[in-house]
Amino acid sequence: MADSPLFEWVCAELAAATSFSEIESRGTVRIALKKGGLAADQVRSSQMQVVVKRVLPDELRRRGCTDGQQVCDELARRLVEQGFEESGGAGDGSSPESVFARLGGTA
Repeated sequence: MADSPLFEWVCAELAAATSFSEIESRGTVRIALKKGGLAADQVRSSQMQVVVKRVLPDELRRRGCTDGQQVCDELARRLVEQGFEESGGAGDGSSPESVFARLGGTA
């Protein structure tokens, strides 16, 4: 299955904002999504927002990116501006609360 346009956009923006190659960027975002219990082909905008704000900064730090928090703050801001469509309904696990619960291991 193909990755979502949202995933593709975040990876491209991350590669542009850091010294990461396209492969490094994609791998880093995939790992961050996996830690959130999410998949690159089904991630929604609200879910990606949580991952970019809460998980990705640590992943960037682990990979030697000294300004990872600033990169993620800017990425999160630009992600909102892009207006990616949300899909799915209530109860589908896409709410920020559901994502945080998975990240905390309480879901």
